[in-house]
Amino acid sequence: MSRVRVLIYAAAPESDTGGVTEAYHRISAELSGTPGLLGNELMQSLGEARSFVVMSEWADLDAFRKWETGPDHRGTTSPLRPYQDASRGSAFGLYQVVASY
Repeated sequence: MSRVRVLIYAAAPESDTGGVTEAYHRISAELSGTPGLLGNELMQSLGEARSFVVMSEWADLDAFRKWETGPDHRGTTSPLRPYQDASRGSAFGLYQVVASY
């Protein structure tokens, strides 16, 4: 299997512009050492400062699914939940790496 990237779309309300960043750091600290998690990044839109994407990279889909269905998933990620942005139809996306250089 190939690597999998998970994208979580988030939006910060004007009343809480630092909330997404704070939630990201808190979650990342808790996820440190999670089997199969290769790393993650918080990206902020250059065109819309309140729009963010969290990208996590997993060794494979099985590793991600094992963590996602495990007992710690919902509790660990709960700080980011109030900021999830489902304006695209879904607040997250799963992508498999099919080519890279």
